Amino acid sequence: MDRLAGKVAVITGAGSGIGRVAASLFAAEGAAVVVADVDASLADVAVDEITAAGGTACAVVVDVSDEHQVHAMVETAMTRFGGLHILFNNAGIFPDDDGGVLDTPPETWQRVMDVNLKGVWLGCRAAVPAMLDSGGGSIVNVASFVALMGAATAQIAYTASKGGVLALTRELAVEYARSGIRANSLCPGPIETPLLAALLANPDRRQRRLVHIPIGRFGRPEEIAKAALFLASDDSSFVTGSALVVDGGITAAYVTPE
Repeated sequence: MDRLAGKVAVITGAGSGIGRVAASLFAAEGAAVVVADVDASLADVAVDEITAAGGTACAVVVDVSDEHQVHAMVETAMTRFGGLHILFNNAGIFPDDDGGVLDTPPETWQRVMDVNLKGVWLGCRAAVPAMLDSGGGSIVNVASFVALMGAATAQIAYTASKGGVLALTRELAVEYARSGIRANSLCPGPIETPLLAALLANPDRRQRRLVHIPIGRFGRPEEIAKAALFLASDDSSFVTGSALVVDGGITAAYVTPE
């Protein structure tokens, strides 16, 4: 339980869902964790849980689409814990009115891009100089399995934003490959989080997606957090520019078991 010993990690969207589980896991593995979330109360509760378990963490309120707030987030890691070695760009949104090309309002498209794509870019932009000063590091950007395939249940802004994350991450990985910074994408399938529960409250809508998962269930937050831990740690020291797909077999399937 010391794969991140001596490391400092920033995790966005760490107040709930995958980010919260990852924050606890990274802290248990020895990292000092900056729990960054747009909701101050959620971030504070996550920090309380980590410190109660003997870990080290602090909370930062951040809107990842705001450049100044993102820089302040990274500065907190540097001043509070003395460095930055891991950035887990996990924050993201999926509005209810994100639908097809003809249905999605322009303002919804822009908001999704601001958070899901611009937010990742701003996080990397702020983190890279800090990582260089800290001797290198690992960036893990959350994309999605939908960046790799199309769906008739459209979510056009979300899908496009996650495709952008894949391209951004590859470019970043190659640019800094000889500077001690690795960058990889994580492509989760549908995960049992509060966000998914709200989206799939309708049983028919839920089953419409579940039928396409070969394993036969949605993923769990801890399964994605463990994949992020692999990419964040030195266990993946020769992995950069990759997209790790954790989707229960969705992207491998033509038809699924009966």
